[in-house]
Amino acid sequence: MTQKELEKYLWGAATQLRGTIDAGDYKQYIFPLLFFKRICDVYDEEFESALAESDGDMEYAAFAEHHHFQVPEGAHWKDVRETTVNVGVALQDAMRAIEKANPDTLYGIFGDASWTNKNRLSDETLINLIEHYSQHKLSLSNIPDDKLGNAYEYLIKEFADDSGHTAAEFYTNRTVVTLMTKIMDPQPGESVYDPTCGSGGLLLNCALHLKEEDKEYRTLKLYGQEINLITSAIARMNMFMHGIEEFSIVRGDTLANPAFLHYDELKKFNVILANPPYSIKAWDQKAFTNDPYGRNLWGVPPQGCADYAFQQHIQKSLDNDNGRSISLWPHGVLFRDSEAEMRRKMIEDDLVECVIGLGPNLFYNSPMEACLLITKTNKSAERKGKVLIINAVKEVKQEKNIAFLEANHIEKIYNNYKDFKEIEEFSKLVSVEEILESKGSLNIAQYVSNVENNEDSLSIDEALTNWNKKSNELKESMNELFQILN
Repeated sequence: MTQKELEKYLWGAATQLRGTIDAGDYKQYIFPLLFFKRICDVYDEEFESALAESDGDMEYAAFAEHHHFQVPEGAHWKDVRETTVNVGVALQDAMRAIEKANPDTLYGIFGDASWTNKNRLSDETLINLIEHYSQHKLSLSNIPDDKLGNAYEYLIKEFADDSGHTAAEFYTNRTVVTLMTKIMDPQPGESVYDPTCGSGGLLLNCALHLKEEDKEYRTLKLYGQEINLITSAIARMNMFMHGIEEFSIVRGDTLANPAFLHYDELKKFNVILANPPYSIKAWDQKAFTNDPYGRNLWGVPPQGCADYAFQQHIQKSLDNDNGRSISLWPHGVLFRDSEAEMRRKMIEDDLVECVIGLGPNLFYNSPMEACLLITKTNKSAERKGKVLIINAVKEVKQEKNIAFLEANHIEKIYNNYKDFKEIEEFSKLVSVEEILESKGSLNIAQYVSNVENNEDSLSIDEALTNWNKKSNELKESMNELFQILN
């Protein structure tokens, strides 16, 4: 199959669920089913390979075969396919058996979908789904990791488009992900962390970035935490579908219970990329006041907005020597009064390296403009005491209610960051002292305006004079008209 044919084939299963369950719930059924089929087809392929190498000796083949994942007897795709009654029970039992047979890698990966609820999924619906996926083998020789991984990402995007307000929980605009990855430039052997990893797009892209550059991507250490059960499972499946097996993605609340610790302190990472949930109100502010990990290094955020709780968690998790982070936020984090003191301390510590203002509609189902906040624990000598502020609001392509960055937008922003120089009406180098004099505001429009100058534009005084003149002329004209009518 071509890439397009594969995508159409995989999406075809989701279309069979229309009218049966909500679009926002498709992902918790389609992804586990797809992963289950992939595991079984690869398992069969590996056995056939061992059999070929052993010249048809079944006993030797069984001894010699090596599997990515074990599929216990009775838990194979073909076993479920042969089931015609209580298909949901058979599916659920098979998935749990595979999880138990691979406890170190697959525990909990199939999520908690209600396969046995016949009011949602009848036997007929499940049989149709299984038969749809049985049309093609999803073996490695038939569908390589790269192709299946790309199709999986396509499905994530389609589910985001279909699921409305829930999309932002598991999907970050992939063109913004590309820009973030280029700026962070992860290197082989480094550790990369996403504290709110969603479906794993930021982490995955770091590995693919190295792969595209023909660098050793398998030595990259990937870590992620995600609060939502099905989304964390999708992230893990996403890694496996792309052929990446060296990672650790943990389900849990990053603020309440950070998953990655080292000697009772937060584990340190070389690179952190994040698109945290913005302005959440349901978080434990009281616990953060006495945070055992010292994450309140700049202060305690207001109850109604946990943005700087995440930003401080990110900063506290960075390697002291070469730690660097990039996080996607609404513009409010740059200037809100309620966070002014925390922001001022962050700037005073010379941690902020660059702020990039992006265009509207890059957040899913939200017209708000986004920004990228880039920090470093140890800025290079020529960048110390300075912050590069880039106003890239116009560098965006709008299509209906969705926006994205084109390749030329990404290159312009990235090259400006890399060169760390001013570009007229696009970027400005600002000293830490100047920012602190402005009460610690990083409001982009305050430093860089890319509003085009119009030589024909009028000053306020000129406009007022013209308005008065036109107003008087109108009055005279109206008086003349009334005289004629009388």
